Amino acid sequence: MMKSMVRKEVNTVKNPINNWTLVLIMCAWLGLAPFFPEPHFWGKIKWIAGGANGMQLIDWGDFIMHGFPWLLLGRLVFLKFKPGAVKA
Repeated sequence: MMKSMVRKEVNTVKNPINNWTLVLIMCAWLGLAPFFPEPHFWGKIKWIAGGANGMQLIDWGDFIMHGFPWLLLGRLVFLKFKPGAVKA
């Protein structure tokens, strides 16, 4: 019986998008890079809030790339505090 439990644990692989540590590192690294003079994602949010004048397709792709870790973090927070949700 113990052998089957160990085998079951070994075969279980954690999904990386449910890993809090990885998502937080992604937010700190990709989500805020470059850090100076201001986080890149923050600059894109201000640009969009100002009407997104002059934004090109590459700017929107950049916004999505730097925003993806924050989307994953929001998803994890939602799953953590939603009643009856699957544990992440």
